[in-house]
Amino acid sequence: MKDEETQITIFDNSDSTLTEHRLTLDKLREDLSKFGLTSNQAKVYIFLGKYGSKTAPEVCKALKLPRTETYHLLTTLQNKGIVSATFQHPIRFSALPLDKAVWVLVNSEKERVNTLERQEKSIVELWNTIPEFTTTTESKENKFQMLQGTNQVNSKIREMINSTESEFIVLGSEKDYLKFYHSDFFEPISKSKIEYKFLTSSSDKSIYIFDEIDRNKVKKIPKDIRDNLCFLLKDDEEILFFIKNATQTSEVTAIWTDSESMIYSMKILFESLWAKSKNIHL
Repeated sequence: MKDEETQITIFDNSDSTLTEHRLTLDKLREDLSKFGLTSNQAKVYIFLGKYGSKTAPEVCKALKLPRTETYHLLTTLQNKGIVSATFQHPIRFSALPLDKAVWVLVNSEKERVNTLERQEKSIVELWNTIPEFTTTTESKENKFQMLQGTNQVNSKIREMINSTESEFIVLGSEKDYLKFYHSDFFEPISKSKIEYKFLTSSSDKSIYIFDEIDRNKVKKIPKDIRDNLCFLLKDDEEILFFIKNATQTSEVTAIWTDSESMIYSMKILFESLWAKSKNIHL
């Protein structure tokens, strides 16, 4: 008796007729990873979503995954709430529609964050019960922190804004400011009493992003200035500058530092450009 023929899927590189879908498939798996799915979890979810309900052996054979790993992946996806199973034998697995799956994953992450916030007080109390064992006074040394990815960078920027006491200045391109705008960057600034200055290469079509703030504190940098430079400076004490900013296609990467020499140099650069720049139209 012949073995059951293995199903050809969009994940199978041997079928040239499905090549057109592979770039989209790779992008979809990358996007699903942002919702907490591993590459193989996304692969199984997409397979069930596009090919209908399947048994574990069918998933294993079609996707060429090890048997044990297949069962583990299906169990994990069930625990995440985006795959369901039947009571019949053999058990068949089905994927939740994508819009509902995204809703489930997002709300699960929100609940996880809420739980962490509720635990903040207790974990701080535990920390404080342990004494400090430092025997010498540490001298101040310049520090730096590498920040990778939009979430980590935006979190650090919000921290800097919320702890600003006097002045917050920013230099960035049109694309940088559009990114800031869509991450609710301006809201806490507009509600605070801190001084701020923004230098931008934004064109007239994107000037609307400054509607909620005092436009007298926004200037347009000269056209001969390259727009791949972006940094944020707080109180002459901290600076965050982008290595790969919004003008580049790679993942956002930034460095935070309290280096006095770096802060001093960037402040001089900013003030020099501010003096040469013109106010945007009101």
